[in-house]
Amino acid sequence: MSTDALLNVADLTASVDEKTILHQVSLSVAAGETHVLMGPNGAGKSTMGHVIMGDPAYTVDSGSIAFDGADITELTCDKRSRAGLFLSFQAPVEIPGVPLSSFLRATIAGRPGLEMRGKEFRRRMKELCAELDMDPAYLNRELGVGFSGGEKKKVEMLQLLLLQPKLAILDETDSGLDVDALSVVSRGMEAYRASCDGSLIVITHNTRILEHLDVDRVHVMVGGRIVREDDASLIPWIDEHGFESFEREADAGSAAGAR
Repeated sequence: MSTDALLNVADLTASVDEKTILHQVSLSVAAGETHVLMGPNGAGKSTMGHVIMGDPAYTVDSGSIAFDGADITELTCDKRSRAGLFLSFQAPVEIPGVPLSSFLRATIAGRPGLEMRGKEFRRRMKELCAELDMDPAYLNRELGVGFSGGEKKKVEMLQLLLLQPKLAILDETDSGLDVDALSVVSRGMEAYRASCDGSLIVITHNTRILEHLDVDRVHVMVGGRIVREDDASLIPWIDEHGFESFEREADAGSAAGAR
């Protein structure tokens, strides 16, 4: 594993409610790279994203997470965010009473290079809304309240472009999207990569969202373990064959280990 990578996950074992979900997972992402984490439902992909982000619902039992040269294994999620990590949620939450614009202003407060005065902030938000084909009126609505699934994902792309993190983890951002919404999300990812050359980890079990991405590495997770890593040529193979062979290999390995 590279010592100069932007993200180094080393032998990570993690659990929730005393149930182990991740088993000695290692993953390395260099600056500017796009990685894809794929696997069947229940493989532990979303858990991986949440553990990297520091979700307090999960416990790191062993292993470490290093980001941008520093060990962040014990850091809270807000400190990881300020260090340059970003996680888009599979099911974004609703926060009644909080306008989207107020939430976005709060997210950039105190961040060097991102703080803006009122007029500058409004101008920047209009630019980003136009880039994502979003009505600026969304900014006056309560965060997530009454938003469709596609609208919520657009808002997350809006946050991504505003924050310009060093590494963005997109947790099944394509889940439940129609063709138009998927196009907007793809455009948001392309704009993010173009604007700051940030790194991406795209968590998905569907290859559709990967069609317009220049992918560097693909990781396949089954049963909380990464069972295969390869270049982008693995994506069309998975699209044709699915994950069944990986699951069989993982089951055979577990059976052999139990003997």
